Amino acid sequence: MEEKRYDKLGMRLWRGELENGLRVYVDVRPGYGKQFAFFATRYGGLDTRFQTQAGWQDTPAGVAHFLEHKLFDTKDGNALQIMAANGADPNAFTSFDITGYFFQCTQGFEENLRTLLGFVTEPYFTPESVAKEQGIIGQEIAMGDDEADTEVFYDLLGCLYAHHPIRTHIAGTQASIAQITPQTLYTCHGAFYNPANMVLTVVGDVDPERVMAIAREVVTAPGTGDPARDYGPAEPVQAVTHSSRRTMAVSAPLFQLGFKLPAPGKGPDRLRARLIGNLAGELLAGDSSPLYAQLYEAGLITRNFAYGYEDYPGCAFFALGGESRDPQAVEAKVLAECARLAAEGFDAARFQRIKKAAYGGMVGQLNSFEDTAVELAQADLNGIEYLTFPEVFRSITADEVREFIRAWFTEAQSALAVIGPGGGEG
Repeated sequence: MEEKRYDKLGMRLWRGELENGLRVYVDVRPGYGKQFAFFATRYGGLDTRFQTQAGWQDTPAGVAHFLEHKLFDTKDGNALQIMAANGADPNAFTSFDITGYFFQCTQGFEENLRTLLGFVTEPYFTPESVAKEQGIIGQEIAMGDDEADTEVFYDLLGCLYAHHPIRTHIAGTQASIAQITPQTLYTCHGAFYNPANMVLTVVGDVDPERVMAIAREVVTAPGTGDPARDYGPAEPVQAVTHSSRRTMAVSAPLFQLGFKLPAPGKGPDRLRARLIGNLAGELLAGDSSPLYAQLYEAGLITRNFAYGYEDYPGCAFFALGGESRDPQAVEAKVLAECARLAAEGFDAARFQRIKKAAYGGMVGQLNSFEDTAVELAQADLNGIEYLTFPEVFRSITADEVREFIRAWFTEAQSALAVIGPGGGEG
């Protein structure tokens, strides 16, 4: 493995790559008793159409999430129980673009690492176990359909995008997961869980060479690369529909207001766009912003107000939302503030203050073993060298952020989704 120093962060990172393409990163933290390992593939809810040697494959929505659940079932028992018995706290998640499996422990690290790498790369499915999981996940989906916070978010995505699979729930629907068979799972696992499409990150007081040796010992499959993916026809630049409203059993209206942004590039360009998007969001709607004060003092938002920039293959957006007695009034004030910032720019002192705070937040996040491991893996899978963010961050100017807001935080790019109180669809 090779060691690389990041002097601005006072960090050293070990990196290696197996012959089959698996990338391995180790952040050694001497003196700490905890270890954290994260094993991820660039495969998520978006990836329903992809190419294999047999041609283009169309799979039901929700396979990535379903596969995440099923991989814990092995010929030797349930991997969650096996690792827990060895002192580990394991779990997993599926997002729009990646699936990750992880554990933390204070003992038995090497054995737990072997278990993690083993069950993720050696699938075992039977018709009976798949049918059982369809019932379990089907119940989860039914319960999720009643979560208004989630539903209003997907309503917004449906307004912003015409074709992109970002519109589709990561877990799929009861109808879509009913189509999943063991062969579906094996096909998707073979395509995406190949080592060249995966990354392992470890944080803790561990020996990088031992981590690399264990990975080489367990992950022996050949690497077939990054499968070609199809995210549908080209998207219109602007939002497809500017509003959506329906009712559910909520006590007060919930809303999501979003702006459709350019699809992200790769590598440094993507990192820079992400940092600019985050800064634009903080300047517009952060809790120290004039807009936030205005909305809160007028009683138009509550403490559950949240906002954020997100980017995925083929799409990016900024969304803000929460509970409001008058979502349309919030929309009007947000659009007015966007126009003002685009025209007037930012107070220089405030821009530097926000930039410094945002940078400090990113540096502080590196204190978390989990956050560091996940960020390193997600960045690698998106072609980003994450720990270069100080150099990129410091070069961003107020004019760049202002231009970003002027170009993209506009009414034409925006959509408002609302779920109001009521007994059902409105």
